[in-house]
Amino acid sequence: MTKFVTKTAFTVGLLVLLMAGPALAASINKSVKIGAGEESGGASSVNGSISVGDNATVTGNLKTVNGSIRVDAGASIKNAGTVNGGLRLADGVEAESLSTVNGSINVGQNGVMAGDISAVNGRISVGNGTTVSDDVGNVNGQIELVGAEIGGDLTTVNGDIGLSEGTVIKGDLVVEEPSGWKWGKEKSRKPRIVIGPGSRVEGTIRLERKVDLFLSESAEVGEVAGEMSLDDAVRFSGDRP
Repeated sequence: MTKFVTKTAFTVGLLVLLMAGPALAASINKSVKIGAGEESGGASSVNGSISVGDNATVTGNLKTVNGSIRVDAGASIKNAGTVNGGLRLADGVEAESLSTVNGSINVGQNGVMAGDISAVNGRISVGNGTTVSDDVGNVNGQIELVGAEIGGDLTTVNGDIGLSEGTVIKGDLVVEEPSGWKWGKEKSRKPRIVIGPGSRVEGTIRLERKVDLFLSESAEVGEVAGEMSLDDAVRFSGDRP
């Protein structure tokens, strides 16, 4: 969890600095819209949402504190981040890193993410044919990957993970141990990890806590290490356990 807490502190600090000085297409309490097919150097807001139209090109960052970010089909952006709000990318979007503290991240099909995707308290979903070059992870919230390819690690602390339709994880799949007091730890809910049909984890499934682990008979995984072993996994046939 240290990794995501550190990234969160960096994200919040970056947003504060961004709001303190002038920025292109900046707004304090209003939403910002970049129209379809337009070119923009970036956009920022404090208490407003940001939207990017179909096939628009954004050469700078998209940042807001209390608001959502929506990017329509075929657009190209750089980094997008918010503190309290979600990010939704339509099909065929090209982006670098995506981050939020409190909110969900939804990436459509056939997208290209050149960086990482991270949330603290929020669901992450990535659609069929989308590639993410770096890591994907959160602390709390479901992670659902459908036919996606992740170039780095996939990490959570308390979230469920579902891999389906031939998703590939080239790094490790990691479930980290929660920090803080350990009283009642054994009674806490276990994350549910499902490696579905045709999906593949090329690295290690590293479990720092007990989980409910389900592996499709057609899934491919490497070593299972930590608090559990491959023998602890429940094998299933069909689309889901």
